[in-house]
Amino acid sequence: MKLLAGMDIGGTKCAASLAEWSEEGLNILTRREFPTSGTPYEVIDRLSEILEDIMTEHDANKVEAIGISCGGPLNSRKGVILSPPNLPGWDNIEIVSRLEKRFDTPVALQNDANAGAMAEWRWGAGKGTSNMIFLTFGTGMGAGLILDGRLYSGTNDLAGEVGHIRLENDGPVGFGKAGSFEGYCSGGGIARLAIQKAEQAIAEGNAPSYCQTKDELEAITAKKVAMAANEGDKTALEVFHIVGKQLGRGVSTLIDILNPEKVIIGSIYGRQQELLEPLLYEELKKETIDLSLSVCEITPTGLGESIGDYASFSVALLALENR
Repeated sequence: MKLLAGMDIGGTKCAASLAEWSEEGLNILTRREFPTSGTPYEVIDRLSEILEDIMTEHDANKVEAIGISCGGPLNSRKGVILSPPNLPGWDNIEIVSRLEKRFDTPVALQNDANAGAMAEWRWGAGKGTSNMIFLTFGTGMGAGLILDGRLYSGTNDLAGEVGHIRLENDGPVGFGKAGSFEGYCSGGGIARLAIQKAEQAIAEGNAPSYCQTKDELEAITAKKVAMAANEGDKTALEVFHIVGKQLGRGVSTLIDILNPEKVIIGSIYGRQQELLEPLLYEELKKETIDLSLSVCEITPTGLGESIGDYASFSVALLALENR
């Protein structure tokens, strides 16, 4: 068994974890999180202190590697975080060299979509595949790509930014672009689309159950809309009909280009599979090359809501492999 450490850095919270790893699998020993606040280096030092405390609790003097999962953009080769939109002030933060010096061990950095893809590939629904796509479908829409049995991150770590693909000339804004994949298929995108539909319904005297008055528009969330759709609300179902159709169009484009064995879709898809799956496949059958679709399985994450816990450890293994 080898001891691995993981650090997950997000816009609202951060976590440090310790796990045992062998060829049989991963056993997460301890995970501790805290709100993301303070300067970047204060946060990094807090993560380091928590990790040292966890190591002491488990009588561990050293870990084999540390993996960091963080929202992009970043430079994984140089180990630098480059101004992620959800981490204001994190500009050109040299995190890898700082941790390597403190812990005297290999450290690797990847964006959260890539880290999630590697976690699903090693331990989740993508295990045993050579070509797979992982779609985050959470706060945003990003992709991690495993091609020919290895992570593909592109020339400067921007491969897989599928949320920027334009699906319509106009529509909800996501990734700074109206009508984008992220505009339709993300938590924020669903909320924005639901606000638009609620405004129309209220004006027509048919307010949806998730928003009865204009004063409630800003409180709309994807979760509220999903609950209403599951209870049969007409406007909420219309929102998810659009989302499912656009999810199918986006996934179809990826299947046609990359010819994967699996497309694994995270977060919202797993929670709302019953609503989205029929709409997804209806669009796939219209838009996708038949032979490509026939060899591709679309599935929720195998790691479910625990994928974030596994993601940073997949990056730690990458650090071991690349040392």
